[in-house]
Amino acid sequence: QVQLAESGGGLVQAGGSLRLSCAASGRTFSIYYMGWFRQAPGKEREFVGAITTRGGSTYYADSVKGRFTISRDYAKNTVYLQMNSLKSEDTAVYYCAGIIGGQYYNRDYEYDYWGQGTQVTVSS
Repeated sequence: QVQLAESGGGLVQAGGSLRLSCAASGRTFSIYYMGWFRQAPGKEREFVGAITTRGGSTYYADSVKGRFTISRDYAKNTVYLQMNSLKSEDTAVYYCAGIIGGQYYNRDYEYDYWGQGTQVTVSS
């Protein structure tokens, strides 16, 4: 089993920055992709980005490309989502998730483990 815990959410003004953290514990060696998703009120959960835990390759949704960056710290078993130039439309609950054996990193149904989510609110 793997446990994931997000932190770092909060209220920020448009144009500002936040860094979310996702701390993993348990059988973390079994995870291949770590992904970030978000869900705004009344909307479906959407893919934000993902990183391969071994090679560090990153993938982003078009809506955040160039503004968000995903990184990982092996020693801390932690993945980060650095969010810059935030917009009001980035307001959502952000979730981190882990895949063991799936291949479609941008599909939420591929993910085996999920964190509890952290709220990000961007005021305009």
